[in-house]
Amino acid sequence: MKPGAADDSDAVTPGTGTEFSSLLEDSAEDLYESAPCGYLSTLMDGTIAKINATLLGWLGLSREEVVGRKRFSDLLTVGGRLYHETHFAPLLRMQGHLGGVALEMRTAAGPRLPVLVTSTLKRGSDGEPLLIRTTVFDATDRRAYEQELLRARRAAEEAREQAEADRAQLREALAVLQRSLLPDTLPDLPGVETAGYYHTASPMELGGDFYDLFALDDTRTAFFLGDVCGKGPQAAALTSLTRYTLRAAMIQDADPVDDLRTLNKALMARYTGDDPRYCTAVAGVFERAGDTLEVRLASGGHPPALVLRADGTAEFLSTRGGMLVGVLTSAQFVEVSTVLGPGDTLLLYTDGLTEARVGPDRELYGYDALQSFAATRAPAGGRALVDALTGLLSDFGDGLDDDTALLAIGVPATS
Repeated sequence: MKPGAADDSDAVTPGTGTEFSSLLEDSAEDLYESAPCGYLSTLMDGTIAKINATLLGWLGLSREEVVGRKRFSDLLTVGGRLYHETHFAPLLRMQGHLGGVALEMRTAAGPRLPVLVTSTLKRGSDGEPLLIRTTVFDATDRRAYEQELLRARRAAEEAREQAEADRAQLREALAVLQRSLLPDTLPDLPGVETAGYYHTASPMELGGDFYDLFALDDTRTAFFLGDVCGKGPQAAALTSLTRYTLRAAMIQDADPVDDLRTLNKALMARYTGDDPRYCTAVAGVFERAGDTLEVRLASGGHPPALVLRADGTAEFLSTRGGMLVGVLTSAQFVEVSTVLGPGDTLLLYTDGLTEARVGPDRELYGYDALQSFAATRAPAGGRALVDALTGLLSDFGDGLDDDTALLAIGVPATS
């Protein structure tokens, strides 16, 4: 060997150095715990059985606080839990996989964490579901990107000239058809104050929200409100079928749960194959008893009803567990009852109200804000409450991008 020449035996062959070898020593558990995304596995009831360090770090929680103690829905915001219970979980059971669903999680420090969630059912050899595996991606940067896209879209819309003259005839035709899917007026009932309102997000699209209220006999009155999937002519056809099926069912049998089951059967029979259609709905009956109304209502995947009390409070009526109508043959519908006294008002609404985007950051308006808004106006009669909410919807401006239906039922306060 010539002087100064390197000894080939001392050269480091690529792929055999100490640093590279240390990478190969990472265990599957290390890769799971320190992955750039969150992982968790839950039992079928949602109880968390396994969670990685990445997600725990994002949420500011310890493994001892979570594993076996919390359900996946406990990690979500109030709105996220409602969406998970009424939409995410039923669709996951039906389809076996859901990908890229936008939710918000609660952190121990307080701020909300926007995430994208993908969940897959793991099934046993007999085909029965065993557990749910979920991947969570931090969507903070994506949210900022989406907000920038929304701002750009609004600027483009403002710059675009509207050819209103060419579209006037179509708007009028759609308005007539939309009105045909709603009651012309609500009945005048002794000792009861009722009010309804329908906000159309776009005059060029048929919406899918609906409501109705009608007397069954001298003391009992039926009511319902809901929201079908989609927009346009297909949504209008679904709305028509839903409204008239519910009305006929309630006239025949004023049992809210049975009425939703009848509607579920009708939708399952009509919409099959590759074009499933579903809706959320709440149906109920109230009966006058002296100066009070005894109310029974059932929910199928619908946002909870809100009661404004004469003492100045506002509370949601929990219908947790009620499933979407038209998705599963054995769908579960949850019934709840309450009594309205003088000065009390029951409010039903569709999710266009709670899912409106407000403020410079276009945050969801949400259920907490709605409850606070109602509490500051309680006690309020049905007409006064709907008028206040109509003003609120108007204040949302272009942040209100979905149709919204309102139905209020109250007992006038005694003088």
